[in-house]
Amino acid sequence: MQELKYLNKYLFKYKWKLLLGIIITVISRIFSLFTPKFVGDSMTIIERSISNIEQVDGSLGFLLGRNIIIILAASLLSGFFTFLMRQTIINVSRYIEYDLKNEVYNHYQSLCSSFYKTNRTGDLMSRITEDVSKVRMYVGPAIMYSINTITLFVIVISFMFVISPSLTIYSLIPLPILSLAIYTLSKKIHLKSTYVQQNLAKLSTFSQEVFSGIKIIKSFNMQKIVSNTFDDFSALSKNSSIDLSKVQALFFPLMILLIGISNIIVIYVGGNQYIDGEIEIGVIAEFIIYITMLTWPVAVVGWVTSIIQQAEASQKRINSFLKTKSSISNQGEILNIKKGNINFKNVSFKYPETNFYALKGIDFEISSGKTLGIVGKTGAGKTTILELITRSYDVTSGEISIDGNLIREYDLSSLRSSISYVPQNPFLFSDTIIENIKFGNYAANIDEVIKVSKTSSIHSDISSFNDKYETLLGERGVNLSGGQIQRITIARALLKKSKLLILDDCLSSVDAKTERDILSKIKRIKKNETVIIVSHKISSVMHADLIIVLDEGVVIEKGTHNKLMLNDGFYKKLAEKQLESADYIKF
Repeated sequence: MQELKYLNKYLFKYKWKLLLGIIITVISRIFSLFTPKFVGDSMTIIERSISNIEQVDGSLGFLLGRNIIIILAASLLSGFFTFLMRQTIINVSRYIEYDLKNEVYNHYQSLCSSFYKTNRTGDLMSRITEDVSKVRMYVGPAIMYSINTITLFVIVISFMFVISPSLTIYSLIPLPILSLAIYTLSKKIHLKSTYVQQNLAKLSTFSQEVFSGIKIIKSFNMQKIVSNTFDDFSALSKNSSIDLSKVQALFFPLMILLIGISNIIVIYVGGNQYIDGEIEIGVIAEFIIYITMLTWPVAVVGWVTSIIQQAEASQKRINSFLKTKSSISNQGEILNIKKGNINFKNVSFKYPETNFYALKGIDFEISSGKTLGIVGKTGAGKTTILELITRSYDVTSGEISIDGNLIREYDLSSLRSSISYVPQNPFLFSDTIIENIKFGNYAANIDEVIKVSKTSSIHSDISSFNDKYETLLGERGVNLSGGQIQRITIARALLKKSKLLILDDCLSSVDAKTERDILSKIKRIKKNETVIIVSHKISSVMHADLIIVLDEGVVIEKGTHNKLMLNDGFYKKLAEKQLESADYIKF
């Protein structure tokens, strides 16, 4: 249970609630013992009254009525305190689950981009859902039933030994066998449950990919092949679930069998002792109830052991993840970018995942209020420059400074709050259009949203929808065109108050006229802010104050559009190829 020690801080946090739960558990078990005691007494009273062995003090009806009232009252109080027990201990497990999920989620947000490139989304989701749920079972039901079992064993067996030591020993013989059998069965159930979960995960992952790529599947007429694959996954899931059900079906019959054996022993041994005059008839009834009370706690021992094993494995996965440190340290003290002057000095960078240099010796400077254009072939390092500016990665060598301060000196949260970023692969949430745009600034009102929507040339499209800005989007904006998704993400970035606007090839899906319209508006409203535009299209960057051309991570050309057109280089060849038939204007 070494890995589970991590949870001690949470158990200590809620120690008073847990202590109260333990006290309530003890009280509940004490009241539950009234039932066998008074049932046994009632049997003895009836037996003596019928046999006329001795004069019963009081009428038979009165004595039985009194015992029934006591049994009912004790049962109600035991049930009430059992309810309180669950309300304390189980609630504590929910509090711990809440705290642990928040800790895991906050840790997710603190990790750098390289972490997400080396870990699958499904695995990350599993840790915050399945693994945390298994851990909750340890800090909730496992602890509750353990306390309940220990309390019941100590009290019940003590009572039984006081009444009849020999009968107690005989009646308890099957219980260790039951516990061992349940433990063995629980391990098999655990293994088969894991297999079922793995198959369900495969089926779920496959289904999700099918739903996401349904257009591709239909366009290639692959429905039958996909359906056959789905049938195979479904059959595997079905067969593993049936195997699990077969093992689970043994659980209660086995428990009932061993209860029956214990009761037979009590009746046989107790009957002989009664005949010999060693015990009264009520003791036999009392012991049968005691055995029934002990059976479930004994069975729970195996179940609790299985829960602890699963929780240990899950917590180990969580702990290994929580020990993962971000390669981006946040020790900066400067809180805000005031102007937006950016300077790259001999910057080189290689991705830790591939150990491949994406940038080599990059030098450039762009002042506040100016626009920087970056062009180059696919894989030239354009997006990498943007990732360094947002500190998704740290440089391997060289320096990046903003407003004369090294980028490491800025508080990471404040740095990114000062940057509006439209990524190369835009992402929209399954929410309304207005909420997606307001993601850039939740405090914005509808007038501000409409203003930036007009700037990004998406307002007229939105107005044509039935629900306009309240239109609910599908997953990743599936019910919009590529150009509409790009323009909504541009509107979102424009709504954010920032000193630096970054557009990473985010106009690739819009026509030339719309592109010119958007860029001219952005140039007008961002005249006092730094703008960086990455694009494969010359028309997107030709108006920039500085253009750098990248090839295999190296700046091969630098200058304005007019200057670069005088050189017989990559930029000129690309521009002539793209613009010879294009209708463009110079800003």
